[in-house]
Amino acid sequence: MIIRLSRTTTAEVQRRMLEIREEGGVVALGRVLTLVVHTQIGHEEEAIRAANQASREHPMRVLVVSRNPDHINAREEARLDAELRVGADAGASEVVLLQCYGELGSHLLGIVQGLLLPDAPVVAWWPTFMPETPSASQLGQISQRRITDSGKQADPHAAILTLAGCYTPGDTDLAWTRLTNWRAHLAALLDQPPYEPVSSVAVSGDLANPSVHLMAAWLRLRLQVPVEKLEAGDTPTGSSGLHAVQLRRTSGDSSLTRVRDSVGVLEQPGQPAHHVALSTRALQDQLAEELRKLDPDDMYRQVLQSIAEEPR
Repeated sequence: MIIRLSRTTTAEVQRRMLEIREEGGVVALGRVLTLVVHTQIGHEEEAIRAANQASREHPMRVLVVSRNPDHINAREEARLDAELRVGADAGASEVVLLQCYGELGSHLLGIVQGLLLPDAPVVAWWPTFMPETPSASQLGQISQRRITDSGKQADPHAAILTLAGCYTPGDTDLAWTRLTNWRAHLAALLDQPPYEPVSSVAVSGDLANPSVHLMAAWLRLRLQVPVEKLEAGDTPTGSSGLHAVQLRRTSGDSSLTRVRDSVGVLEQPGQPAHHVALSTRALQDQLAEELRKLDPDDMYRQVLQSIAEEPR
């Protein structure tokens, strides 16, 4: 069910939500958190679909706050349009879409504050753009967890450098989340013979993609060896931007290489090469992973710190 409210107020939105719960039995008691999504008008639906799917694992209230890019345009009338989505249109969540026009787009905290679930964690997510300092933004200040996506920015590498310079516990980025499968396969590879130390590493991929730099920093931290970053050119790198990781050891190189969007090949000295699942994970799966852990991600912090200390 979708209820549309034009030229409304947050008080009216609250009143209608109470009516829906009283009339239809939709309750907030099973919600474990409030997800506040900040995006631009016209770009809401992909984020809503991902949140709806993720809500099947994490029942939540979803507040989607969108505004025009030129939200401080004095010629645009200040107004709030809203949609309330429940039932089949909201997965296992309640979705409130709040479209802010004119000067209203500068007062996001006041718009969402009365709609947060009481005594529940707040997670802020910027699926398209991101604030310069997430923790200092209006929505970031009220959130225990802040999710950005540096890979969606105009200059992704510059975006991850910005995040490295302003990290606050609770920050995370989907460019890091996309590395989960890669990290798991590489950790498993090192648990197999030959049990020799790694002397150096080569990471190849799209160097404009922040995931490549995050992977290189993670390997440098964990292995304490030099890591070389190489441009891979036209390869089936998938959404993570990675093409291959090569671990150099005395008896020969071990490597993980993506050969298709969902398939990688593991190669080790003295063993036959074998294929592993290296799928490009959907947005809802990336979001669901980040919602599983609301505590600060200390490894992500260390990786960002390592990136910030790299020579320019």
